[in-house]
Amino acid sequence: MNDKLYKSKRWEIMRDRIMRRDKYMCQYYKRFGKHVPATMVHHIFPVEDYPQYAMESWNLIALSNEAHQK
Repeated sequence: MNDKLYKSKRWEIMRDRIMRRDKYMCQYYKRFGKHVPATMVHHIFPVEDYPQYAMESWNLIALSNEAHQK
């Protein structure tokens, strides 16, 4: 299911919306006063466990690759 989601036009639009909302900055590092560019949009509640929240803006956050690994 995830591959299908991430390749959809709907996801592209939502991802773009979240990146713009978060000003293309990593929200994890922003908490510490650092300005690190975001490279992805992360699901706070994982899609595998909560597919109903996959496209909810409150469940999405812009992160850098490094922050995503944490």
